[in-house]
Order: sequence, then C-alpha cells, then structure tokens
Amino acid sequence: MKNYLTPAELQSALALRDLSDPAQGPHAMSLLLADVTVALERLWGIGAETHRISPLVATADNYDRLGYSPDDVTRDSRYSRHVSPTVMLRSHTSAGVPALLDALRQDMGRYDRLHALPGLVYRRDSIDRTHVGAPHQVDLWRVKARGLLGPAALHEMMGAVVEAVLPAALHPDLEWRATPATHSYTDTGRQLDVLVTQPDGTREWLELAECGLVAAQVLRGSGLDPRRWAGLAMGLGLDRALMLRKGIRDIRLLRSENPDVQAQLLDLSPYRPVSVLPEVRRDLSLVLGSAAEADVELLGDRARTALGAEAEVLAALEIRAVTPASELPPAAVERLRLAPEQVNVLLRMVLQPLDRTLTDEEANLIRDRVYLALHRGRVMELISG
Repeated sequence: MKNYLTPAELQSALALRDLSDPAQGPHAMSLLLADVTVALERLWGIGAETHRISPLVATADNYDRLGYSPDDVTRDSRYSRHVSPTVMLRSHTSAGVPALLDALRQDMGRYDRLHALPGLVYRRDSIDRTHVGAPHQVDLWRVKARGLLGPAALHEMMGAVVEAVLPAALHPDLEWRATPATHSYTDTGRQLDVLVTQPDGTREWLELAECGLVAAQVLRGSGLDPRRWAGLAMGLGLDRALMLRKGIRDIRLLRSENPDVQAQLLDLSPYRPVSVLPEVRRDLSLVLGSAAEADVELLGDRARTALGAEAEVLAALEIRAVTPASELPPAAVERLRLAPEQVNVLLRMVLQPLDRTLTDEEANLIRDRVYLALHRGRVMELISG
C-alpha cells in the first residue's frame, strides 16, 4: 500500500526553488547547465532544446514507459513520492522523455537534436553532506533519425560532459572512467565516474552521471522504429557536478542564505570557505516496528518532514546499531517494553545550521521533534523540558 503525499507536503515540494532555472533567479547551477548543453551542441554541430516540464508526472511515464519492471524496488513509496495511484512527483527527469518522444514522427527526415530536461527530482534519501531529498538533475538525450549512434558516440559524449563540468585548464590531472551499468531504458549502459582528491589528500572515485544507448523498446513505445531511429541518453546530477566544479563540500551550501555564500553562487569560480559553525550531536535510542523500518532513507525522510522548514539544520543522520529484541538484555527489553518483533535502533543526528550556532536547548528541542516522529515504542525518552 502506498503512502500518498498530503496537500501540505505536495505544496512544500512544489514551492522549492529550482536552482537550475535562470527564470527563478541567477545561480551557478544554471551557468553550469548551459556550459554542458553548449559543449554537446558544439561537439555534434546540432541544435538543442531545453524542456522544463511539471514535476508532477504520470507514474507510467516515470516507470512503465522507461522499462522499469512492475516489482522494481524504486517504485516503493519508501523511496518515491506518490500523489495518487497514477500521479507522482518525478523521481528522475527521464520521466519527461516519453512525452518528448511521442511528439516525434517517423517522417521527420534527417532529424538530429539534443534535448535537455533539467529540474528538481523528488526522492526519499539519506541525510548527509552530499544528499538531499530534492536534488537537481538533467537528462541529456540526443535523438537521431536515419543515422547510427553507437558506443563511440557515447564515449565522446562522456568526455565532452566531463570537460564542461571540470575543464582541463582547471583540473589538469583529472581522470575519469566509464564502467558497465544496467538501466531499464538503455543498452550498453555506463556509469561515468571522476577521480576526486579529498581534503585529506586521498583520492576517491565519485559518480558523475549514468548513460547509455536508448533502448529499442523505449523508441517503440513512442511509435519510433528502432531500425530508423537511435539515441544517446545521459542523466547528470547537477548538485554534485556543481559541488565538484566549485569545490563545495556540503550540499546545503547551494541553498544557503548567508550573503557571503550566496555571492559565491553567482559564478563558477572556486568556492572560498566561509567560517564553519560548530556541529552538535545527539544520539537517539529508538524503538521501531521491525528491522525493515531501520532504513536510513526512510528515517531521513521522516526527520525532514517532522522539521519542515527547519530541516536544513540536519547535517547528517546515521544508523549506529540495529538490535532485535531477542538480542537485548532482559532488563533493556523490560525498560523499553519491547514487543518480540520490535528492534532497538541507535541513531546519531548531527545538527549544524549554516547561519548560526545552536544552543543546547534548541538542539534538544530538535532532537525531541525527530524522536517523536521516528519512535514507535511505548516508552518515551524525551530530554527537553
């Protein structure tokens, strides 16, 4: 059974500013998006169209028409945001592609264009310094009639996107790789990774994009004969791309209201760190109905919902331990009044607003609001007055 968004939750999601859209105000993300689009136009010598569609999409377009199986785990309401049995907030910008392909016709001649579909996507995600519940994404689809597009074209597409996001002039030692990946709507799928140097000097591979050749069944679903039509498809995470370009370590900074931070989010110059405020930690001992509920994405989404506009204070949420009632000492089971199927979860919450320092009292109040939203036990352990 799906959990549908309430009207207030839906309104809150739709009110969120799309940082990739210049019509909603200047931001470095829209500049980076333009760089990527222009790079591909120049690479192929073709025109580009940008499509900004409603975040509310048909569930069939988000899943079925892109080849997702009926039992795919991503359909679960734990990970996606459904409004009704047939409508949802898109979980990826690829949801706009079926309608785009439907508008094409078999008799369009030597058609060859790049289609960019940017915007917010909505997911139930973990809370840390690189993830948010509504990240930005762009789908880049080159669609061509009467011509072949193969692995070589896909490889040059990846190279052009890496250069646009992380120019060699600024990153002369940059390395990237393409590893095999499976997607429901592509063949010859690839995951595009870049090798990034961390603050401690270590180097780590980070995913930048997913891509592949457009699958024949997706073309057929829009009445396009795959013997005459071909395509390249790429999904690029714009938040991570911008963070890598500017050297930003905390994704929350992209929406910061600190004037010193905002002034640096109007161009693509390297980010100069602003004084970091101290973090506050609170550990919670929760009772959940079962081990299946001990999911960091599910708990993160519940915590964000509970805090509403104050959710930006959450820097991280981490499950430290999950212990079934059968493995706890009898005294602990008695104290918590655990049922046999329940589990005890130790959760660490890191609070760090970007514009102020939390007092202990404020931190305790936030801790208790999250505790009340997540705890499913019969015994309450609140710490604020």
